[in-house]
This record gives sequence, C-alpha cells and structure tokens, in this order.
Amino acid sequence: MPSRTEPQARTRRFEEAAVAALLAQYKPLPGVHDELVDGDGRPRAHWTSLLAALAEMGVEEVNRRFRAADRHLYRSGVFYRVYDDPNGGERPWPISHLPLVIDAAEWRALERGLIQRAQMLEGLLSDLYGEGQLVRGGALPAAAVAGNPDFLRPMVGVDPHGGSFLKIYAADLGRGPDGNWWVLSDRTQSPSGAGYALENRIAIARALPDLARSLNVMRLAGYFQGLRAGLTKLDRSGEGRVGLLTPGPLNETYFEHAYLARYLGFVLLEGDDLTVRDNVVYVRTVAGLKRVDVLLRRLDADYADPLELNPSSHLGVPGLMQAIRAGGVAVANALGAGVVEAPAMMGFLPRLGQQVLGEAPILPNIATWWCGQPAERERVLDSLDDLVISPAFRRPVPGALENGPVIGADLDPVQRAAVERAIRTRGVDIVGQEAVRLSTMPVWSNGRLEPRPFILRIFVAATEAGWTVMPGGFCRVSDTLDSRAVSMQGGGRSADVWVLDAAPVEQTTLLPAPDTVEVKRQTGPLPSRAADNFFWLGRYVERAECTLRLLRTLAGRLSSTADGGGGSVPALLDLLQSWGAVPDELTRARPIRHVLAALAGRERPGALPNLIDSARHTASVIRDRLSPDAWRTLADLGLTLDEPVPPGGAEPDAYERADRALRALAAFSGLASENMNRLAGWRFLDLGRRIERGIAVCRFARALVGERPSASTLDVLLELCDSQITYRSRYVMVESRAPVLDLVLLDPVNPRSLAFQIAAISDHLDVLPGHAGDALPPPEERLVARLSASMKAFDAVEFDDARLAKVEAQLMELSNDVAERYFIHRQPVETPWDLQA
Repeated sequence: MPSRTEPQARTRRFEEAAVAALLAQYKPLPGVHDELVDGDGRPRAHWTSLLAALAEMGVEEVNRRFRAADRHLYRSGVFYRVYDDPNGGERPWPISHLPLVIDAAEWRALERGLIQRAQMLEGLLSDLYGEGQLVRGGALPAAAVAGNPDFLRPMVGVDPHGGSFLKIYAADLGRGPDGNWWVLSDRTQSPSGAGYALENRIAIARALPDLARSLNVMRLAGYFQGLRAGLTKLDRSGEGRVGLLTPGPLNETYFEHAYLARYLGFVLLEGDDLTVRDNVVYVRTVAGLKRVDVLLRRLDADYADPLELNPSSHLGVPGLMQAIRAGGVAVANALGAGVVEAPAMMGFLPRLGQQVLGEAPILPNIATWWCGQPAERERVLDSLDDLVISPAFRRPVPGALENGPVIGADLDPVQRAAVERAIRTRGVDIVGQEAVRLSTMPVWSNGRLEPRPFILRIFVAATEAGWTVMPGGFCRVSDTLDSRAVSMQGGGRSADVWVLDAAPVEQTTLLPAPDTVEVKRQTGPLPSRAADNFFWLGRYVERAECTLRLLRTLAGRLSSTADGGGGSVPALLDLLQSWGAVPDELTRARPIRHVLAALAGRERPGALPNLIDSARHTASVIRDRLSPDAWRTLADLGLTLDEPVPPGGAEPDAYERADRALRALAAFSGLASENMNRLAGWRFLDLGRRIERGIAVCRFARALVGERPSASTLDVLLELCDSQITYRSRYVMVESRAPVLDLVLLDPVNPRSLAFQIAAISDHLDVLPGHAGDALPPPEERLVARLSASMKAFDAVEFDDARLAKVEAQLMELSNDVAERYFIHRQPVETPWDLQA
C-alpha cells in the first residue's frame, strides 16, 4: 500500500525535472555571482517555486501572460523619455518580466544596512549645512564640499522644516562576485523610480497573480502609506495640501511624477503654478491662491529658485528659498541634499560613518579615490587601466568626460592622454572608482531564461515610525551582457523585485479604514495651468473632430455621384486650405490628395496627425487628472493615424480611415461626458469644445451657404454639423436655406447648433469660481451675454456672411477673455485658427 508521502514525492520529482529542463540552456557568466543558480548550477532555494510555476505553465502560456503585462503598461500610458531621441523620445515602458527574488533573511540584512546609511547621510548633511565640524576637523576636504555645485550656500544655517534634510533616500546596489552587496551610488537629490516600481508590481501581479500570493511577496503599499503620512504631518496650516513639484512633461520620468501624485493624493505642480507671498507658497488656481505647505520635490535643487540659485531656471519658484528660510514651506528632500550623492563623497563615507554614527557601515560602497588629493590622484593615474574614471560631481568634464564615466582600459591613446591631462590639471572634478562586475539575474528571452547584469535601487522613507524601507525596489536590467548598459536611457529594462516573507503577507493598502473616511465631493483646487490644458485639450479634440467630419464628407462626395460634380467639393477644398490642413502646393492636385495629406501628412499644423499630437501632448500634462481609459483612447487614435496609407489611396480607403478615427474621438468624448465629475476641470474641457465647435459651425455655414445655395451644399452643411437625421425628421422636403440655417445656427435644442454652444458656454461661465455677486460681470460674461442676445434677436434669414464672421470673431475674443481671467500667461503660440482670424 503506497504511503501518504508518495504523491508528494512524485510531485516534487516532477517539479525538479521541469525546473531542470527550464535551466538546461541557462548559462551563467563565469566569474560573476548569479542570482538564480549557485556555483554548481543548482537553483537557489528561494527561486525554485517561481521556476516550477513557469515550467508548469509552459512557454506559450508564459509568453501570453507576459504579453498581457505589456498591454497593461501600454494601455495605462506608462512611458519614459529618451532625451537624445530625434523622434521625440517618448517610449513605452520596457519591462523585464521576471522579477528579482530576494529571500527574507537577506532582505533583513539589506534593510539594516540601508537604514544605517540613511542615518549617516542625514547626519552628514546636518553637519555640512550646520556647524561644519567635519570640514573644520579635516575629516572632509573643504574643496570636496565647496567645489560641489550641489552644495547650496543659501541653505547654510537653515533648519529644514521637520528637522531632517532627507525624507526619501535611495541607494543603487550591485552584488560583487563574492555575493556581497555593495552601494554603487547614493540618491539624495530627488530619487526617482518608486512610482515605476509600483507600476512594475501591478503589471507582474496581473501576469502572475496566484504565484505572487502563494510566495508571500511583501507588498509595497506600507512604504507609500508611511511616506504619505510623514509628508502630510509637515503641514502647519491645517489645510493639508501637499504638492509634487515636477520639472514638467519633458522630463524623462514625468509619467512617474503624475502617477505618484495621483496615487498619494497630492497635487501635481510645476513652478509656474506656484507663487510666494509673504514667505508662504501658494498655488494659482481658478478659484484664486491656495496655500501649499509641503512640496515633494522632483526638481533638481539648483533650478528651484531663479532668484537665489540658478538665474536661468524657468522651472522653479521665485522666492522659494526665502520661504524655506522663514519656515513657510517644507520641501522634501531639502534643497542642497544632493551634495552627499556626489561620487567624490564616496571616498570619504567609510571613515565619516565612524565619526557621524560611531560605527562602521554595514553596507560598503565601491572603492573611490577623489583626485583632488595628491596621493589619490597619483594612485588613479598609476592604476588607470583598472578603474572607471567618472566626474566627481555628476557634471560633464569638458575635454575628457563630456559623456560621463569611461573605463580606463577602453581608452585609445588620444582619449587616454586627454583623461590623464584632466586628472592632473583639474583633479577636483574627477574620481577613480573600482570597476564592478555586476551579478546577473534571469530574464525571459525568446521562450527561455538568460542571465543579464542588473542594478537594484531600494528606497528608504522617513516616516512617523522612523526609517521605512520599501520591501522591493526599482531593478534595472541590461538588455545585453554588457553591464555598462544598465540604464533606461541606455536601452535597459526594468524588473519587479519580490521580497519573500516566511509568513502570509498582510494586505496593506493606501485606502483609509472604512469607518474613518470623510464624505467629500470635491477633489481639491484646480491649478490654473491644469485648467489651461483642459481648455486646450477640449479645443484640440473638437478641432480634430471637425477636421475629420470635413475629410469624411469630402471623401464620401468624391467616391459617389451625390455631388453631381457640383459646388460642394470646391467649397470643401477651400475649407481645408483655410483650415491649415494641406500644403499650398496641393492647390491644383486631385481632391483625394488633399484628403490624404490632411489625414496622414504633417506638413501643415492643421493636419490631423498634428492636431492629435497636440491633444496628446496637452493631455499628458494633466495625465494625473484623466482616466486611463481616456488616455488610452487618445493613444489608440494615434495608432490609427500612424497606419500606412494604402497604395493609391482610393476614396473609400480615405473615407473608412476618417470614419474609424471619428469613432475613436467619439469614444473620448463619451468618456469625458460620462466619467468626469462636473467640477472645474470638466467645465474647462467642455468650454474649450463649445467655443471650438461654435467657430467651426460659423466657418462651415459661411463657406457653404450663400444667397442661393444648392441643395447639395445645404446637405453637406447638415452632414458636417451632424444634423441630417434631425432635418429629415422635421421637414419632408429637400434642403432649403432658412430651415437648414435655423437648425444649425439657432435651434436651442440641437446639440450641434451655434445657439446651443453659446448657451452651454454661458452655463459654464455662470458656475466657474471667482464671481462676486454685486460686482460688474467680467468681460467674458458680458461678451457671451451679447452673443446669447444675438441668437435670440435674429431669425435664420437675417444671418449672412458678415454677421457670421462677427460671431466667429466674438467667439475667438471670448477664448482670449477666458484665458486672461483664469490661466497662467505664457508666450502666445500661433495656431492654424488664429492665423486665419
């Protein structure tokens, strides 16, 4: 009779055989530590469950799940920016699907070492900006501090709000051939990657949900919960407003800024959003100035205040430094915190740890020699072939290290001479560092496992309970066996990090307990910049829709005999030209070429791809305020327009392409209509759409309706205004001038009519903030009142080209009045419509 353990034994043998098959082609690199297998090629114990699960799924199922993770990231709009990319640089987030697995015992050791290092760097910052004992006593050369551009003299003597310089610390770790972890670099300026780590976790948890639970993978929410509580506690005014200060949408990690702001419940802010009054920081909102007490900074400190720091900065907040000195705002991390992340500091940190904390560092950092000291300079010159030569202060060194670190052994004679000359003449700007052979972790490539070098970034936050380490991290993996390519800018990928616990993991969340949730129906103040972008998003989307209706109508007329070769086609072509949608040189070309140029070309600003790009760019600035579905709709529309035009580009193909794009835009409009709360953001979005639609109706009517319009041109006007069905249901006759104009201009219940747009604009202006009951109505309200009166005072017969041109001009004036009242003013940008005004 078989024993109870025999089925278990058979299962274990099956798993071992499946794992062995999976590892059969895995070839660890000689001379480096491998995370997956030991020196004898056996899988490490904490990896076996993951390997067994992958083996059980099979290659096809694993590929399917990983493709699902890729789709989630793409459809969520996760991206990063490559600065040197000539095509614009916005790329989908590259994820390495296999997580890095760390067992509980090893994690506890890392946790202790990182907390100790955060404490050491906090103590070092307090001394550098305080009493300066370390420099005065000779433990740290003055030139290594004063020569560092990240040492901010205005911060000397400033007691940071909350008592600490560091609210977030991160360390880049690598494992050497001996299996020990080493600190490769410290991140104290404004550490990035925590948001991407969270998004990686969500994507991989979707791909491997059961496995993540069964392995007791520690959750990340507790870290973010502690970080948020620690920052919120710094609020002194009681308003509880925390902002995340970003350089803006052109920053490489802007997605992360927007994502973290939404996840943590903070307001995403740019420097232009803020102003300093009486040493207090305020955000400009559509309802006036609102106080901000805490700023989570993702902007380099030097750019934070053009008055006292970098005068060329257009990203910061004038007067911020004075507000910090006066205690009017807390900034995390404190300005000047980046001084201790310079590579020059790493050569002194092992000794400084003893003086600051009275104990040796638990986690060593890579050996570093600062060439500002004679003995260290000569050592670097003598061992140049064995070292990595780097800028000492994360700034390029002209003539030698203009593109960052170099490996001494890889230098040609000319480069070597330049580096040696720089070390001798400006050694304070250069360090030599031990060349590290990074350990490898497995990646899933073409249905099998392959080793790749990686760097692990782990985050530590100062919370009310003390320093808290994120149980996971941001892991960057090289796409090749070259360990120098472990960077997102250099083509690397990112992996989730699974820290395994021995016991089931508590299901922590950022959501408050059910019995502590306060009922509220507002989402906080709307910054003027966000309102500006909502307004222009509405205008760009509506402009694209009007262009598509024009193109679809034109393509339809060209592919049928409905127009009879009559006057509507020339009128539509003239509209496209005045729209700024087609190049001037196409004036004499076949009409279908006009349609294709507007659908797929980028020669003119009014062409459809340019309009959609403008809409996507504007939406990206307020991505934290848009639903993922709305963002995905715009992304899908971009893909539709990027499809190659069929050879020959026949009229039916153009019609079908315009029709598909129009349906995609309709989906965006539906999401905005049904999913957005009727708060200020939605009102500015819809206000932009209504103004744009009103201008379009005026232009359509002026182009197609004269004193004696044909039935064909009147039918085209109805089609462009999406009013054909309504007209047919009311009038059992052919198109006639007065009924058509009444329907598209004056009908108050037709959502496409000019009168309907003006009424909707008036409704929005009535409820926007900032109106005083007894004050004279502002210019935009007086203007829309005149427009409303004109819609009621005339009938369709009285509307001619001159009157429509006046209404069109008044709508554009209304747009300027709204901007003048509510938006932050920047350099004006010409748009196709403005050029034709």
